[in-house]
Amino acid sequence: MITKVFMPKLSDAMETGKVIKWLKKEGDPVKGGDLLVEVETDKANVEIEAFGAGVLRKIVVAEGGTVPVGEMIGVIADPAEDISSMAAAAPAKPAGPAPAAAAPAPAAKPAPAPAMAPAAAGPLPAMESYQSVPATTAVVPLAPAAASAPSPTDGRVKASPLARKIAGQTGVDLRLIQGTGPGGRIIRRDVEAAKTAPRPAPASAPQPAGAPRPTAVPARPQFVIPPRPEAEFEDVAMSPMRAAIAKRMPMSKAPVPHFYVTSEVAMDEAWALRERLNALDGQPKISVNDMVIKAVALALLKNPGINAQLNGQAIRVHHRAHIGIAVSLDQGLITPVLRDCDAKPLARIAVESRDLADRARGGKLRAQEMSGATFSISNLGMYDVEEFSAIINPPEGAILAVGSVLQKPVVEDGELRVGRRMKMTISCDHRVMDGAMGARFLQDVKRLLEEPLRLLV
Repeated sequence: MITKVFMPKLSDAMETGKVIKWLKKEGDPVKGGDLLVEVETDKANVEIEAFGAGVLRKIVVAEGGTVPVGEMIGVIADPAEDISSMAAAAPAKPAGPAPAAAAPAPAAKPAPAPAMAPAAAGPLPAMESYQSVPATTAVVPLAPAAASAPSPTDGRVKASPLARKIAGQTGVDLRLIQGTGPGGRIIRRDVEAAKTAPRPAPASAPQPAGAPRPTAVPARPQFVIPPRPEAEFEDVAMSPMRAAIAKRMPMSKAPVPHFYVTSEVAMDEAWALRERLNALDGQPKISVNDMVIKAVALALLKNPGINAQLNGQAIRVHHRAHIGIAVSLDQGLITPVLRDCDAKPLARIAVESRDLADRARGGKLRAQEMSGATFSISNLGMYDVEEFSAIINPPEGAILAVGSVLQKPVVEDGELRVGRRMKMTISCDHRVMDGAMGARFLQDVKRLLEEPLRLLV
């Protein structure tokens, strides 16, 4: 039986896909469910499973080729079957780099020596681009690296704007880092890994016997301001993911009438329970976000009107809590789906959510993990954000924005004390639900987090 392998549509906004790597070679036997090919979408790299059995007779689109959704990229068939008509299909040419701007970006004045343009200032160091720096971008010439450091062939350190910004703030020397981005480019995760890596201690003279040892004082990261660039601005090409975000967000924010409800949660009991659970040997580490996921899933069962979306002239109400978890990547944002959170214990949510986020950052998500969420959560607490509002990810009807757990003065029973508080804001589609529904849902999430033992039953 002949099975055609098509470029799948893995998201509503996906129009084309790029073949990154064939996981089977021509002539290899294939069974249904085998991982066959890795493709790049507008969101992530995804490993696609085979839906037929036989032999991979023909690879129609070679690695690096980009084709529209629905176009044939390979053929699976029995060894004796005639596939000559399909084999005549020409493979797509590998996609080239993003074209440079037609004209150079205007500068404030001609610069005798090129200078680096820092990453654009913003409230969060959230995104950076995987695209090559355009030809019009100027860079600062660096001193020669040490002999043990990687030496780029073009005489400069290749790093994304965000990586340079984080390195400048933390004092990390980019010349000593091996980049893992495209073409050996240094990206955010490389700087963060170098920041936490142990550094060799400098040799010191032996201390006299009986002399007191000096107390080690941890070094505090320095705030380093990058040099002011000569160029007035630069144009950086969008990554495919950023381009998809730019296209989809107006489709959500403009047509969907958002409204917002905010509540503050007392997290003292949840924080204490989390510390006790994380002190147990052999148990997975629980994060605040894991507890929020579980609380949201249980609250969705009690408030099915929030677990809903507009479906033509009807409202589709979901009876399962499939939670989309917003994950920040170097080139954009992705929301992989953790399914049936209402039926999973907290420990399993902790393991699966961490695995899902790690594979999202590594571009190893499966096709079924990229769609099907009934509700999403966006947590910026790790960036010291106290409160924010998120944009609904269509076709979902709501999304919850979660801020940091902060210690602040609180008054209880007429007494002042220090408590842990966390703000959360739900964004709702007013065509599907109203303010009272959103408020009741937040009340239930708040109660579950303030009485966290309910999350363990």
